[in-house]
Amino acid sequence: MTSTTADAIATRRRRNGVAVAFALGGVNLSTWGPRLPAIRADLGVGDGTLGLLVAGMTVASLLGLGVSSWLLGRLGPRRGIGLFLCLVAVGVALVGVASGVWRSPALTELGLVAMGFGIGTTDVMINVEGAAVERESGRVLMPLLHACWSAGAVLGSGIGAAAAALGIPPVTQFLVEAVLTVVAALIAVRGFPAFEPMLEAAPPLAERIRAWFAGWGDLRLLLIGVVMLCVELGEGSANTWLTLGAARGHGLSPATAALFFTVFAVAETTCRVLGGPVVDRLGPVATVRLTAAAGVAGMVLFILGGPPLLVLLGVVLWAIGVSMGFPLGTSAAARSGSDSAARVSVVTSLGYLANLAGPPVVGFLSQAVGLLGALWLLAAFFVVAFLAAGALASHRRPTVTT
Repeated sequence: MTSTTADAIATRRRRNGVAVAFALGGVNLSTWGPRLPAIRADLGVGDGTLGLLVAGMTVASLLGLGVSSWLLGRLGPRRGIGLFLCLVAVGVALVGVASGVWRSPALTELGLVAMGFGIGTTDVMINVEGAAVERESGRVLMPLLHACWSAGAVLGSGIGAAAAALGIPPVTQFLVEAVLTVVAALIAVRGFPAFEPMLEAAPPLAERIRAWFAGWGDLRLLLIGVVMLCVELGEGSANTWLTLGAARGHGLSPATAALFFTVFAVAETTCRVLGGPVVDRLGPVATVRLTAAAGVAGMVLFILGGPPLLVLLGVVLWAIGVSMGFPLGTSAAARSGSDSAARVSVVTSLGYLANLAGPPVVGFLSQAVGLLGALWLLAAFFVVAFLAAGALASHRRPTVTT
């Protein structure tokens, strides 16, 4: 076997491992949501307490984002990603046992915190590793990798919904998923390097913290983050308000509105799967501007409404609008300067903030102008993403290999 062939095989194993890690993140993030009613009933708590438990997971996710670059430097991709995917699995299992067997809100919160911290940390690590594989292979891969996350999220929510429909207790579902996650994670990370050369000489924690804060003063990096913030606001709001907007705003049946959300998820995933060749031809700036413009058109069609097919077209364009900004933004951040992990952490923090804060902001506005009126905010942010997309320009674009 020649050296070139061996390198190609190693790169392919690494790429496939990153794809599996992305999919595992999507599955584990989304699979517990459909089981919240059962978890609430098992714990015997009210909506307010349940909301506080979930908020703990959110805070832990943000903490994981903040320390991820230091942990990646200390552990390397293989141990770091493997360890924190296993932590996510432990959190999932603990949520199931704590709520379904021990009936303990405190231990359930511990499980949610473990899930949140593991997912937040893993998210940065797999994006850094994905950017490294992208550079190594010479192909645009980040949209496809994020499509694996989206596909995992669709699969995870589907598993949760099916388990609920079949009457399978959350503890059984979560324990099985935790075991499968650990097995898949340990297999996936075998193709990762123990350490990246740039990470092997990683600076101490104090210097990494300074680098992280310095990133917040980098105008280009912040503009990349703005693009990600704008599209994640659109995605997070779709997760919460698309179904209600279709049902209450346009008078569609609950079943039809739910189907529209499924179309949104499938359209976003498909766009990411097919996005690599588009980026190769147009470049990241033009691609984000094209998808952001589609997002604006989608919001206009969805808000103004009309025949159901026109609303459905708006849903598809809305999905296209949110599909490419996050993967291309993380790729641009990783190559925008030294200490790629810290830089990815900065922009993903902005994306997470928008995804989490967007739905409440839209809900607050809807009290004054109605739900469909509040969605004009998303159209405005798609325009901002269009204008800020120039920050994703690269001096060297990945070349296409055959």
